[in-house]
Amino acid sequence: PDDDVRRWLREELLPRHETWVAADPAADGRVVALMALSDTMVEQLYVAPDWIGRGAGRRLIGLAKERRPDGLELYCFAVNAPARRFYERHGFAPVAFGDGSANMERQPDVLYRWRPG
Repeated sequence: PDDDVRRWLREELLPRHETWVAADPAADGRVVALMALSDTMVEQLYVAPDWIGRGAGRRLIGLAKERRPDGLELYCFAVNAPARRFYERHGFAPVAFGDGSANMERQPDVLYRWRPG
């Protein structure tokens, strides 16, 4: 539910991670993408459906690489083929496959890693 998502953002994600947003200036600054970073992980990358393919995700992942030049990791659900293609296009390589037992959604996932150079 939306209220649960808002609570998770407010109480879990934002206070614990470096967080960046992309806003649409033509829509009074509506947030269209969000990225949260820990020391070594892209903890969250979300792009609003109507903004997919418009560069917000590319700019945020580029910023993540600038902010963490020694490398990054992230998890992606295995069934999310568009996201997997996006990460692979941006230099992330799959390094491990999980059965979902380690995430709260219980969905099989892929650990991706990016290293510079």
